[in-house]
Amino acid sequence: MNPLRPRVVQLALAASAALLALTACTAGTPQSGAPTSIDPSASHDPVTLTIWSAWTGREFKEFNEIFKGFEQKYPWITVDSKGGIADDKITAGIASGKPPDVVLSFGVDNIGEFCNTGAWQDLNPWIKGPDGIDMTKTFPPATVTYTSYAGSQCALPFMTDTYGLYMNSDLLSQAGVGKPPKTLDELQADAKKLTVFNSDGSIKVAGFVPWFGYYCCGASTVNAGNIFDAKWYDDSFQSAFASDPNWAKLFDWQQQFIADVYGNGDFATGSKKLKTFVSGAADEWGCSQDFMKGRVAMAIDGEWRNAFIKDCAPDLTYDTAPWPVPADMTDRYGSGTAGGTTIGIPRGSPSPDEAWLLVKYMSTDTDTLVYMANTINNVPTTYAALKSPDLDLPPQFQTFLDVFVNPLSGYRPTTPIGDKDQTVIGNVADKWQNGNEPDLSTGLQDAAQQVDTALNQATGGP
Repeated sequence: MNPLRPRVVQLALAASAALLALTACTAGTPQSGAPTSIDPSASHDPVTLTIWSAWTGREFKEFNEIFKGFEQKYPWITVDSKGGIADDKITAGIASGKPPDVVLSFGVDNIGEFCNTGAWQDLNPWIKGPDGIDMTKTFPPATVTYTSYAGSQCALPFMTDTYGLYMNSDLLSQAGVGKPPKTLDELQADAKKLTVFNSDGSIKVAGFVPWFGYYCCGASTVNAGNIFDAKWYDDSFQSAFASDPNWAKLFDWQQQFIADVYGNGDFATGSKKLKTFVSGAADEWGCSQDFMKGRVAMAIDGEWRNAFIKDCAPDLTYDTAPWPVPADMTDRYGSGTAGGTTIGIPRGSPSPDEAWLLVKYMSTDTDTLVYMANTINNVPTTYAALKSPDLDLPPQFQTFLDVFVNPLSGYRPTTPIGDKDQTVIGNVADKWQNGNEPDLSTGLQDAAQQVDTALNQATGGP
């Protein structure tokens, strides 16, 4: 079972340069014509819709099953699905003037660029048209945070990822930890009870690993920033790394946690031990992943880990819960990061109105979304699918469904600079946790300036 998140990270990086090149020839160019309502009961000439996606292997085969229902509903339309196509190839196809009718992307960080450049058409004319969608009644608010930019709804959601706390029930019971931690103070206290050291002082079992870059997705600035309600941008859309004190609060919490749990009060000692432990982590996408092997007692991970556990560690007794939150932000408990696969109509789509029918079907058809959730174990993205009695998921999966619908959940703001802001703040985080950032305030100010410079270059600002 391959989760979406590693694809998101890889493909967002791959498409960045191609998107910048595309900006000059697409920015500000309107889509062609107004949407046309299509009567499915009328007679139509045959149409073939081509959709490009990055699905491969078994998942690609399973994904293609959804088009049978669409072709039954619109019998004059045939879907030609082509897989293994990453965002950079999609962008190149749009730039060449020979794009497909519909595109599907795992690169959630690219949506701001897609919208800003016009590479993906604004769907609002169709959404508000006769064959449209009531967005607020159909999708949880988290979906809007990663499918639109500056008023352009250039994408719709098609399954998503959310994150929560996985807990090894046997290890928690042995350590006398009886309930999931709801605050970061409780998480720290529990982690200290759960951590086991070898005779040489090295870490044998880590209670919890608050290390940025430990595996791809759980320990990320996006997830941690969300929990601390750290703003990425201020009201004037300038970087808030230095102006929002919650970023410094996040980094200070991490340092204090590492010192207390792993360094006997000394950060340098704890950092060294934890870095060594992290360097010995097993493959995240293999059956020896740390949480599944009992090397970590509690871990932040995506909903897909449930499927991995079923396949690789069926005897593991575990539970899930939302991210613990700062003690002074208990109203945020139950929320988290949400962001995943998106679909849209590329600039130059040969049959845009028929393409809209497919985009609408994929993003709103309950049976389709339930089938995909049951098959690939990602979170379905409509209220109707979330409530469907046909969902066949383990009880631990409910945490991730609940996080998705929480009104405080969402992704970091979409921008025309892709994941540049994540890279910049990630560099600060790496220096900080390794003890190589002596002045956090200066580091955050430098990071904010780098992001603002990139934004100005992308938008033509000062």
